[in-house]
Amino acid sequence: MRHFKGFLIHIILISVCFLCLLPFLWLTSTALKGPMENIFQYPPVFIPEDFTFENFKLVLALVPIIGYAVNSFIVAFFTVILNLIFSALAAYPLARMNFGGKNLVFFGILATIMVPFQAIMLPIYIITLKLNLVDSYSNFQGYLGLILPFAVNAFGIFLLRQAFLAIPKELEESAVIDGCNSLQIFFKVLLPLIKPSLAVLAIFTFIGSWGEFLWPSIILTKDTLYTLPVGINDLQGAFSANYRLIAAGSMISIIPIVVFFVSLQRYFIQGSTEGAVKG
Repeated sequence: MRHFKGFLIHIILISVCFLCLLPFLWLTSTALKGPMENIFQYPPVFIPEDFTFENFKLVLALVPIIGYAVNSFIVAFFTVILNLIFSALAAYPLARMNFGGKNLVFFGILATIMVPFQAIMLPIYIITLKLNLVDSYSNFQGYLGLILPFAVNAFGIFLLRQAFLAIPKELEESAVIDGCNSLQIFFKVLLPLIKPSLAVLAIFTFIGSWGEFLWPSIILTKDTLYTLPVGINDLQGAFSANYRLIAAGSMISIIPIVVFFVSLQRYFIQGSTEGAVKG
């Protein structure tokens, strides 16, 4: 009975995994099909009969997709860095220090998770305009307008707080006996121990920033600063209903996310679970 239960669980997991991969497989198939193939035929054919890379070449030749990718990388990179810094600095006192109102502050931060970005987008947009953080003034200010609204979030603070809580206090006490101050304890003792959680936060932040469409489409006025999601959205206008080229552009935009995840995957499983239990 136990073996049957395990077999059933594996079947369910494999089925769910296939359902999750199905859109990606269809996207890949569409991007590799030649112009003479019907991409909407039924039943669908996943293996292209006229296998070609011409769709990728056309996208790279006709659209400045590399420039869009560079813009996305700049925004995602600095968004990740700022999230790691600010989330760690906010999580450290919430986890390791005692002060009045600590729990109230923590629950107040958590409450912001329930507020969707669309609900606060208008005031953030007004603040961004008032601070001149738009690309109409300069490219640098345009990048700041894309980065700063996402420089820190409640999820990152919560994740790192849980990671700090999982570290035994004896390590911190030993560092104090050795003469370390709070900053030395933070940078030399605690931060190296939560590298997996930092990697998890970096992955989620990078994916979120790389795929962000709504805010860049509102704040950007120069097409030279378009990020990949905004630029790919323009593909629909540039190529009308040529879904092969749209699929090829989408595939190109996925590559950096896959590379970033693979480079940090050894930390991902460990980091996603180590903050789940309070030490």
